Amino acid sequence: MDSNTGPTTAPQSPPPSTTSGEPTADPAAVRRAAWAGFIGTSLEQYDFVIYGTASALIFSDLFFPNVSPSVGILASFSTYAVGFAARPLGGLFFSRYGDRLGRKWVLVATLLLMGGSTLAIGLLPTYGQVGILAPILLLICRMGQGFGAGAEQSGGATLLTETAARGRRGRLASLVMAGAALGTALGAVAWILAQRLSDEALMSWGWRLIFCSSLIVTVVAMIIRRKLNESPVFQELKQQAERPKSPVKEVFKNGRRPMLLVLFMNFGISTQSYTYQVFMASYLVTTVGVDKDFVPEVLLLGAICGGIAAIGFGTLSDRLGRKPVYTLILSALVLLPAPTFVALNSGSKIAITVAIAVGFILACQGAVGVQMSYFPELFGNRYRYAGVTLGREFSSVIGGGVAPLICTALVTAFSGSWIPVAVYMMLVTTVSLIATRLAPETLDRDLNVPADSTDPTGTPARQEWPLPTDGLAKARD
Repeated sequence: MDSNTGPTTAPQSPPPSTTSGEPTADPAAVRRAAWAGFIGTSLEQYDFVIYGTASALIFSDLFFPNVSPSVGILASFSTYAVGFAARPLGGLFFSRYGDRLGRKWVLVATLLLMGGSTLAIGLLPTYGQVGILAPILLLICRMGQGFGAGAEQSGGATLLTETAARGRRGRLASLVMAGAALGTALGAVAWILAQRLSDEALMSWGWRLIFCSSLIVTVVAMIIRRKLNESPVFQELKQQAERPKSPVKEVFKNGRRPMLLVLFMNFGISTQSYTYQVFMASYLVTTVGVDKDFVPEVLLLGAICGGIAAIGFGTLSDRLGRKPVYTLILSALVLLPAPTFVALNSGSKIAITVAIAVGFILACQGAVGVQMSYFPELFGNRYRYAGVTLGREFSSVIGGGVAPLICTALVTAFSGSWIPVAVYMMLVTTVSLIATRLAPETLDRDLNVPADSTDPTGTPARQEWPLPTDGLAKARD
């Protein structure tokens, strides 16, 4: 069936709970979905942050000891990039089931894969113990992390956006990125505590304890996700037997435009996000010369600020619209790289902290907090999970996955100059800004219609299905 057939494949009559075509949000289901997205994304980000920090600080010594320090850092960031390369593969795999079997069980599967891979890293032998086998095993575990993460944030965002009531989607879906901020904060705390150990203890067992600690978060998230309800939108599709047999094929056939919009809208954000979270940690230590102990502390503060910003920008997008808020953030990010590097190279801890915090507020969590509702609203109901996942994860490969590697290579090639890195960050963000200007506004559109928001029949709900004031109040309660 063609997924862009417009209203002819939409529900024949609106559900009895509202006049809008969407079921009323169940408060208990919303709470469970919020906690599931929050905790699951915390685990994903925790896994990526502890790995990224380890890549910047110690993995070159543990797994690539027979090369120069600069080559060792490049090798460490290469394994980091491999995790992002595996993300679209995981996205392709899990997207087949997210729109067919449901959002819940895919999120359970990705959680187990991410948590298990991170635990395995903590148990790996080092180069000094098994030689070349050590980095090979590290690479395999990192691919497992990326494969599981390929549908994690997109799945959580889709589930929350489809579960929340109109007028609150931005705020509730942004909890996914508040969870990411918590994961970053937990990762920073883990490294702060580990760095209190002696160098010998840290390099022998301290780093292992950090990776093995992800087991705690995995168990908590699993308990919450097993009690999760499917989203009302998916339940509606299931009742009407409208689930697609091949969501990925339908995305490439009928949903290419919104998928490409997601890809390019996320490209610059992903690049800047992981530049702040990973590359700048290495840059501060190797180029600026700050103490290694300072890096996790500034990342912790940045994550706290970012988590608050994610909810703030998500809530703001419920009031002003997704497109203007997202455009404002991107415009600021185009101008931010040069002042950021000036602050970093000043060596002032206050200036460095402010620069990193602003980066987290805008790129790492703030912009992505808006994405969590904006991107799912771009798609129709038949392949929403697949469309969001594919767009975000392919952009993560060409964006965040290779960003630390490209930035390190640019600094090395240009004799330590930060200017090429700043230009690179500005250019990729400009691409995202242009894509955003081409995207439609999606605020409060009906998520049960099969038409994408880029389709003329996929206009926002406030234009097609105006609610009376009392109905809107009930839908938001």
